[in-house]
Formats: sequence, C-alpha cells, structure tokens
Amino acid sequence: MKYMLLIFAGTDVTEPECTFQDWQVWDETLRDSGVKVSGESLADLVTATTVQVRQGARTVTDGPFAETRELLGGFVVIDVPNLDVALDWAASCPGSRDGGAVEVRPVADFG
Repeated sequence: MKYMLLIFAGTDVTEPECTFQDWQVWDETLRDSGVKVSGESLADLVTATTVQVRQGARTVTDGPFAETRELLGGFVVIDVPNLDVALDWAASCPGSRDGGAVEVRPVADFG
C-alpha cells in the first residue's frame, strides 16, 4: 500500500538536531530498501504562491495561505505492506525531530 509522508518542519528551532547528512542517509535507506516511490523537498516558503477561486474570481497571493507554526518542507511516497511499517519509516525521518512532524496519509487507489 502506498503512503505519503508529509514532512513538516518546526519554525522555532534555533539549533537543529539533524544534519543534511542525516537526510541523505535516510533518503538512501529508503531507496536501498525499495520502498521509495517518489519524493521531493520544497523550495523556501518565500517562493510560495497561493491561488483561491471564490464565486468564479481567481485571487493570487504571494506566500502561503495559512500562518502556522509548522511549514511543509517536502514529501515522500512509500510503498509498504501496512500502516505500522509506514509509521516506522515516518519515525525514522529526520523531519520528525526538532519540533517537526511527519503526517502519514494513505494514497487513495481509485483503480
């Protein structure tokens, strides 16, 4: 079953516990285990643009729509046997540290 791991970074971290190398090792472990389907890091928050359509009128705003304490930093789609395995991968993600969180969502299968 496919799961999307949405990786949210905490915004109030002054000295992060994880390093760039931690991310590289985790990504390599995902690939080597054969569970990684896809994944990307997102560009800095200041590059975001939000689009809303209300009553047929489109509004485009620079920046993210919501002010939150956590910022979506990227995502990974994994293919694993069940939710428990997906939760184990989420817990091993460097993004689950430093005030961050990893949201685990099953990918809908309409096939």
